[in-house]
Amino acid sequence: MTDSSGLARTAQILHFLVKYRSAGVFTGLDLDASLLDADSEPAAEGKPVEFARDLEALGPTFIKIGQALSTRPDMVPAPYLAVLEHMQDEVDPVPFDQVREVVESQLGVRLNRAFASFDEVPLGSASLAQVHRATLRDGMDVAVKVQRPGIAEQVRQDLDALARLAGHADRMTEMGKRLRFSDWVHEFGKALIAELDYRAEAENLERFADHLQKYPELFVPQPVWDFTATRVLTMQLVAGTKVTELSGLQRTEQDFSKLASALMRGYLDQMFIHGEIHADPHPGNLLVTQDCRLALFDLGMVAHVPPKQRERMLKLLFAAVDGRGEEVANEAIAMGTRLEDFDEERFTRDVGQMVARYAAHGSQSQSEGRLMLEIVRQATACDLRTPAELSLLGKTLLNLEQVAQALDPALDVKRIVERHLEYVMSQRLKKALSPSNLASELIEVQALLRESPRKLSDILSLLAENKLQVRMTGLEDSHLTENLQKIANRIAAGLVTAALIVASSMMMRIESKHQLLGYPAVALVLFLVGAGLGIAIVLSALLGDHKAKPHEERGPR
Repeated sequence: MTDSSGLARTAQILHFLVKYRSAGVFTGLDLDASLLDADSEPAAEGKPVEFARDLEALGPTFIKIGQALSTRPDMVPAPYLAVLEHMQDEVDPVPFDQVREVVESQLGVRLNRAFASFDEVPLGSASLAQVHRATLRDGMDVAVKVQRPGIAEQVRQDLDALARLAGHADRMTEMGKRLRFSDWVHEFGKALIAELDYRAEAENLERFADHLQKYPELFVPQPVWDFTATRVLTMQLVAGTKVTELSGLQRTEQDFSKLASALMRGYLDQMFIHGEIHADPHPGNLLVTQDCRLALFDLGMVAHVPPKQRERMLKLLFAAVDGRGEEVANEAIAMGTRLEDFDEERFTRDVGQMVARYAAHGSQSQSEGRLMLEIVRQATACDLRTPAELSLLGKTLLNLEQVAQALDPALDVKRIVERHLEYVMSQRLKKALSPSNLASELIEVQALLRESPRKLSDILSLLAENKLQVRMTGLEDSHLTENLQKIANRIAAGLVTAALIVASSMMMRIESKHQLLGYPAVALVLFLVGAGLGIAIVLSALLGDHKAKPHEERGPR
């Protein structure tokens, strides 16, 4: 992309952002409205629908952004969230000649030599790729996911433009300072770039299948590595029915509650034992197979959660389903970043009330996923920046609950989550008490006991000889020292300026042979120098002095 076209694309994105900033998007939180009302349907017409359409018109990157924003109630008002949750990622397919070119260039072999048959009409066509049915030479039926030509370059260019705009927004807007749009764009960009590498998705398929082995009700199609590359993914073909299209006859003949229960338990294991969150387990990515199993696919976007963050999220969710609101608030505070105006009392009170309502009414009026998203929204209103993983957890749970309800409307999701979280906690406790972990802890204790007497003796010796010293390093290079030097220099320059002006005014009364504009030349020169220095000091103060950065405090690590 040339510089001129890059500027044009940035201007197009900026126009979109400005258009919807005036409509209320990204500008504030309407906490008096019903938060994320599950029963409300998005209006057929109006700004939210137009917002989704404009996102789709901007191209694949922004379709993915719309899907990602549906997990961020702290950024987008509830009416827009409802529309974004139903955004369609379906576009017209690319010509088959281009598909053939991508497959052959990626696999390094002609299409008819790699596959016995390859359907020209795709099974589905999305913004980043389209899927074709094919048959290998050994007779195996496969699905071939082919990336659209030029998509990777377009996505990278859009992400660069977004990163620049997000950086400006973080510096110039209050909302940007609170939410850190640049951090969100950076994390989103990493996930989207990873999704464009189909070898990573193939690894996700293998890993998820391994993790879910103890759930025979779940099936993950496996990749065919010999026919997989960066832009081409070949995997087992899955035939089945979408969970939202199950007929009444199928429900009568088969019990789908086991599938729903296995799905919930399997994904809880993925999140809290293996530390992976599948970002998009919506009904369109799940099929009920002919042998009554639930097939999972489209595992391109998988978020990885570090162990400590995973442990806090587990404690938060467990406290929520157990109705302990204050502990939920405390865990959210420990996970997040407290901004300068963080209102801890209000946050703790409001979260306590949310959890109490949830515990009193159960899953009939509110789900675990929706509760997580409401906590994120309330945190932002109280100037607490929560990690993106918490929003993703809420959205994932919400999708899982929708799938479970589609499979079995009478299923008690809350009961399944509560029971399985108890199991996960017991498994983590067993792991903490495993011989390897205990041995590691004993080694640390042994080292402490061995070194303590010598170190204590050294400290006592220094105290007895009055030689104990405490050194503070880095002060000479700190911002404090730099600012003190600026203050000293400015005071010295001010004194010199004042001295010059006073001296020049006194010399004005002295008669001199050398005149300049009717005034003594030396006095006038001194006055002009002093006045110039004074103006320079004022300009330096106006242009060079910056406000202190907002105070932010992270929870204990």
